[in-house]
Amino acid sequence: MQNNHTKTIITLVGSIILIGIIILASVSTIYSQQKLGTPYYFLTRQIIYFLIGIFGAYIIYKIDLEKIKKYSLFLVLANTALIAAVFLPGIGWGSGGAKRWIILGPLQLQPAELLKFTFIIFAATWIAKAVESLSKNKKFALDNFRHLGICCGVFLVIAIILKIQPDISSLAVLLSIFFIMLFVSGLPLKYFTGLITLGLAGLVLIILTVPHTLKRVQTFFNPTEDPLGAGYQLRQAAIAIGSGGLFGLGLGMSKQKMGFLPETLSDTIFATFAEETGFIGCIILVSLFLALAWTGFSIAKSSKDKFSSLAATGIVSWISIQAFVNISAMLGIVPLAGIALPFISYGGSHLMAELFAIGLLLNITKKS
Repeated sequence: MQNNHTKTIITLVGSIILIGIIILASVSTIYSQQKLGTPYYFLTRQIIYFLIGIFGAYIIYKIDLEKIKKYSLFLVLANTALIAAVFLPGIGWGSGGAKRWIILGPLQLQPAELLKFTFIIFAATWIAKAVESLSKNKKFALDNFRHLGICCGVFLVIAIILKIQPDISSLAVLLSIFFIMLFVSGLPLKYFTGLITLGLAGLVLIILTVPHTLKRVQTFFNPTEDPLGAGYQLRQAAIAIGSGGLFGLGLGMSKQKMGFLPETLSDTIFATFAEETGFIGCIILVSLFLALAWTGFSIAKSSKDKFSSLAATGIVSWISIQAFVNISAMLGIVPLAGIALPFISYGGSHLMAELFAIGLLLNITKKS
């Protein structure tokens, strides 16, 4: 079973990445030539990110899981310091009113993407401790509250920093992952129902108080109100997807990428993919993500220890949530969220973090 899971994960992720490289090559060449004088700038950088991510994934695959658990708190606290570093002059960098990047020499990093990975490791470790304590005492005792209290305390600090940046999409993804991990942990649901309610209420309040996030929600419910402003991106995405038809216009033949559709390399790359490969291409890509989710949850179910099960659940939930939100936003099913399409959208931070997570998932299969 271990070998089957390993081969399946590698095949599925490799296929999705291959699709990503092909569509990025198609989308980025003209834009890269116009802006930078070379057609392969973005494609070359994405391949470099991919190679770094693979190297990191291999290292994580080889590390003993006990060592990863031992340093989980340090990893998440170090990463929390990184997301706070975006506010430091000379290091932090912002765009569109948000500070989400740090620049260290030639390296530009979005630490919130790596945080999704380190938080999953941290949460899996400490929720597993709460579960193990419950199995020994048979009652929800002080140790359980202590372990969960540490989890919630760290998350609260992270939530405050992400709210200030603001990076509400990353916060929403982290909150969703955390709740899913708690839900499947086996802990009595009644003890953290209030926590879940409070978390969701807090997220709604944050959305209502962050202007650009609220504008996205309002545009979702009334996309025709400002078709040349807030509703422009959604309108152009719909045109791109509709133009693809059944088989698409063909690779390299997208019209919307010619300056009509914003963020074609990142947030809206699925719309361009749909335009060039059509309904058939979309079905293939969605099927790959569904197969990856199914395999990942199978690994979580067959894991012999609680940490491995929770970590696998967190990883698969993260990738599945982001894929669902990105694709659904392009289809007008959910509001635009500025979330990258896993393994496909241009960007080194999210690609490397996702590959690191796959390395951990493959590590978990060794003990399944």
